[in-house]
Amino acid sequence: MFTEERLEQILNILNKHGRVKVKELSEQFNVSEGMIRKDLQRLEKNGDLQRTYGGAILNRKISKLSSITTRMTVNLNSKELISKKAFELIEDGDIIFLESSSINFLLAKLIANSTKKITLITNMSIIPPLFNNNETVVLICIGGVYDNRSGGVLGSEAIKSISKYTFNKGFLGSSGVNLITNSVGTSMLEDGNLKELIVSTSKEAFLLVETEKFNTDSLYKFATINEFDAIVTDSNITDDIREQLNNLTVKLI
Repeated sequence: MFTEERLEQILNILNKHGRVKVKELSEQFNVSEGMIRKDLQRLEKNGDLQRTYGGAILNRKISKLSSITTRMTVNLNSKELISKKAFELIEDGDIIFLESSSINFLLAKLIANSTKKITLITNMSIIPPLFNNNETVVLICIGGVYDNRSGGVLGSEAIKSISKYTFNKGFLGSSGVNLITNSVGTSMLEDGNLKELIVSTSKEAFLLVETEKFNTDSLYKFATINEFDAIVTDSNITDDIREQLNNLTVKLI
């Protein structure tokens, strides 16, 4: 086996299990432990992993808290693709919830410019003005304390208000998804509490995330991956991620 092939397979193992051990890799590839250590050094230099005593762990990003204004300008092409896929999931008569996320804002724009006859509930403050000229959507705005980082209304009043409604489809974003620990996270506690309620209240919950979020960890876990009925993502999805989601029995769109 060529070195490049071995490096690729080591990364595949890391992506599936989150960590590797030098001794086990040495036996699996029938090469010396010294050779494996050199492989791990090379991969660490490339930023793919972090070496530990006797092995290595996957080098995952840590999500950073950024404003909704900033998030609206990042990965725009991927987010537009995801929003279009999510739009196709919405049918006349649906009662949906759009929580505060950049992808949901793009999804709301598509709904506002359509003739879909639905009820839309949201805690995102910049969504309502989109519907000034829309006559087919019943729009319900959640009240509470506005948070300019998330771009939405959060806190106990928002949660109390949301708990009074019934909706059949909830669309949520995330700042990090860990397939190894089966966790979906966000950078803010209050945002996480609200998202947790939406997931538990929705008859169908959809996670809308770009591929890069599968290599990012967040501060607060608000759901497990298999609590969602489907994950909607972009076209950059890898075979490894597809396989892991399939093992978690989560539909990928």
